[in-house]
Amino acid sequence: MTTNDRMTASATFSADAAFLLTDQHRDPVSGQGRVPQRRPEPGEIAVLPQSSAFFAEAVAAGGGAIAELSDRTRGLVWLSEKRADELTEILQAHPGIGWVQLPWAGVDGFAEVLARYADGSGPLFTSAKGAYSEPVAEHAVSLAQAVLRELAPKARAAQWAPVRTGLSLYGRHVVIVGAGGIAAEIIRLVQPYRVRITVVRRTPGPLAGADRTVTTDALHEVLPTADVLILAAASTDETRALIGAPELALLPPTAALVNIARGALVDQDALATALREQRLLGAGLDVTSPEPLGDDHALWREPRCIITSHSADTPEMTAPLLARRITENVRAFLGDGRFVGIVDPAAGY
Repeated sequence: MTTNDRMTASATFSADAAFLLTDQHRDPVSGQGRVPQRRPEPGEIAVLPQSSAFFAEAVAAGGGAIAELSDRTRGLVWLSEKRADELTEILQAHPGIGWVQLPWAGVDGFAEVLARYADGSGPLFTSAKGAYSEPVAEHAVSLAQAVLRELAPKARAAQWAPVRTGLSLYGRHVVIVGAGGIAAEIIRLVQPYRVRITVVRRTPGPLAGADRTVTTDALHEVLPTADVLILAAASTDETRALIGAPELALLPPTAALVNIARGALVDQDALATALREQRLLGAGLDVTSPEPLGDDHALWREPRCIITSHSADTPEMTAPLLARRITENVRAFLGDGRFVGIVDPAAGY
């Protein structure tokens, strides 16, 4: 597998461990597991839908016994979002499976699977939520600075700019929508810039490092003073088109919008209009809806829009982190039951 192949692979993780920097990133929520109300029965574990030596080693490191899918299977490590329909069929055919480890931090790709078990009758689902916080937060801050410094239009210009332009991140008001691991890591990364931080979250409660925390119903209140708006929330029915034309109209014309969550959080047509009418300084999007974004979409033509094709966390970055999450949850599955990244099927994350 070439480097380019590995960089573009998304359906199934690369199993080529030789290129993985296993100590590059840390999982900030590792060790913070909790015991679910109903603990799954321990037993054999299958790695599907495609075998992977790298992740099989992660299961073994946790003390797990790997075997082919059968009626004895009790745990399942599922490595493909694009084949979620197969996961539904397997769970129906093997009701003895009590724990399923999903590969990504966001689980919207498994929405139909989770909906079947919204009543809590199915297996325990865990995801990689929180595990990829460092690389994604790093990308978010990079996009914020790129937009503020106007790197996109400057890079596209074919001549020397007559005037020096760009804004500094220092001392700005950063609004972060979402209060999970990525948001916490963004807060840590931007604190040296002496920024003021407001976190918008679904439920009330402070977040370490934030100057202010508000609930989603106060979003319109904080947008007019935002210099940087970073979206880091889960994709749910409640967050779909959270940032639409009304919200974009509330942002200052010097504001930078960054989305490293899911494309569905933003009304992309409204964003394209706001950029075209110069009502925003710019936008940095790692995610779009759909993915890939169509070649004819208006956002591609906006000089102040940076689109990075969902590369905030590449397979080289995520594979070691997922492997460690698998190992930790296998130990929970066979031992103390303290799982990390438990998914609420009813809430969808």
